[in-house]
Amino acid sequence: MGHHHGHGHSHDHHHTNNKKALLISFILIATFMVIEVIGGILTNSLALLSDAGHMLSDAFALGLSLFAFKLSEKAANAQKTYGYKRFEILAAFINGVTLLAISIYIFYEAYHRFLEPPNVSPMMLWIAVTGLIVNIIVAFILMNGGDTKGNLNMRSALLHVLGDLLGSVGAIIAGLLIMFFNWNMADPIASIIVAVLILISGYRVSRDSFHILMEGTPSYISYEDIENKLVQLDGVTNIHDLHVWTITSDFPALSCHMVVEENVDRDQLLIKAANLLHDDFAIHHTTIQIEGVQTDMEHDENNCN
Repeated sequence: MGHHHGHGHSHDHHHTNNKKALLISFILIATFMVIEVIGGILTNSLALLSDAGHMLSDAFALGLSLFAFKLSEKAANAQKTYGYKRFEILAAFINGVTLLAISIYIFYEAYHRFLEPPNVSPMMLWIAVTGLIVNIIVAFILMNGGDTKGNLNMRSALLHVLGDLLGSVGAIIAGLLIMFFNWNMADPIASIIVAVLILISGYRVSRDSFHILMEGTPSYISYEDIENKLVQLDGVTNIHDLHVWTITSDFPALSCHMVVEENVDRDQLLIKAANLLHDDFAIHHTTIQIEGVQTDMEHDENNCN
């Protein structure tokens, strides 16, 4: 017997905000990227073109996250009973992996620049400043407009933008040090610091999304806690086959078998259990199967076959 609770409106409300924030950010970054590519070709500046490359990865990350939200709205169907909500996590995973790739590429670049430090033009400084401003605006839109704490997909998009923002800050500081102190090493050193930060956030997002894709128990939910509280309900003698997993950000699900005493009002018990999971653990999607005590032996035999 399953017992289902509907979802509140907060999920949909967040969803719309997330999409709006991503769309505006995507348009801003894509526009700026085009300007940079043109500027880079006209001024023959590698710094500009590489920054445009950064912007491209941002635009890709934002676009992918946006696409994931769009896709996750598709209704559930017989083939995909949870609809496409899982794609958000897949998008976060792809974004996490591309962050790792970007940081490794920056390490590689920085290594070559250590061997022969480049000359940096004042032009690059202005570009870096403009890039920084665009990234600050976008980061602000994402953090204010969207749910970057709770939603992994949003967080992965924001991390791309923040990584880029740090890159601009690094480039500006390096540019100033080179202009005033002729200290050319500042450029690769700044790159490496940024690469380390991007590496860390890329690793975290990849790890979190991988955990969800592998049906891991949500990090903020204690498996033992749930088991203990369910067993303490009146009339419950045993809990087995308990699974807790995450379908997408903010959408945990649970299923379990409950062995109960003979004379228990099973409907009442289901409502109690569902309420407990809802109130104490914020699990709104529960499927609980109730079994009588005497089926234990049969259950074991079935398992052995």
